[in-house]
Amino acid sequence: MSAAGKRRRSKLASRGVQAAFVIILVGMWYIGTTYFRISPILLPNPVAVFDELMDVLRTGEYIPDLKVTLGELAVAFSISASAGITLGYLISRSQYSIRVFEPLFAGIYSVPIILFLPLYILFFGLGPASKIALGVTTSFFPIVLNTIAGFGYVDRIFVLSARSMGASEFQLFRWVLLPAAFPIILTGLRIGFTVALLSILGSETIASLAGLGHRIVHLAEGMDTARMFAYIAFAVAIALFLNMAVSSLEAKARRQ
Repeated sequence: MSAAGKRRRSKLASRGVQAAFVIILVGMWYIGTTYFRISPILLPNPVAVFDELMDVLRTGEYIPDLKVTLGELAVAFSISASAGITLGYLISRSQYSIRVFEPLFAGIYSVPIILFLPLYILFFGLGPASKIALGVTTSFFPIVLNTIAGFGYVDRIFVLSARSMGASEFQLFRWVLLPAAFPIILTGLRIGFTVALLSILGSETIASLAGLGHRIVHLAEGMDTARMFAYIAFAVAIALFLNMAVSSLEAKARRQ
């Protein structure tokens, strides 16, 4: 069997294990709620959750909240990606700057950024601006750190060889630095996108006026547990789809 065939077989096997895990989990959920008299207020039957999910999709009531969440994500990620890549590249041009800023950013990144949410709400209110600010703050650090690592640690032999052949700054960037740093930057962008989505969804459940997280909390407060679980399943599906799309784009870009 060829190497490509082995990789395909391994990928199918891993997908099979993942599908089996989900099936077993849902099966245990169904058995527990059907035969062991678990309160539907605490844990609704998966059939009821599925019916509520179909009703949510059929009525389209999720659309306004989804637009808010995805809009916040798009703005936050655009800002953090632009700022992170630009600043990371500028810092990477000097070894002194790398020694100063890389440990500083890494230290700040280790702090739970969600702690800044009350401050952002105080500054920007309960609307989308505070969620965007949190998303930018959360996703900026993995992007800038990976950009610094990508550009700052390119093998000096490649740089010296290009300069000795008379390469301009643009040619050095286009043909030496960018190809070497691109895979690492892509990893930073993928991580930044994921943490931005998670932070925005999480902050919407804490304090917001709209969005998928706000809808879930609103249903929980009304004890509409089955519909709340339906929205949780919908939010998880959206997050998985976006993460798979970004990972697919990353893998495609690495192959080119």
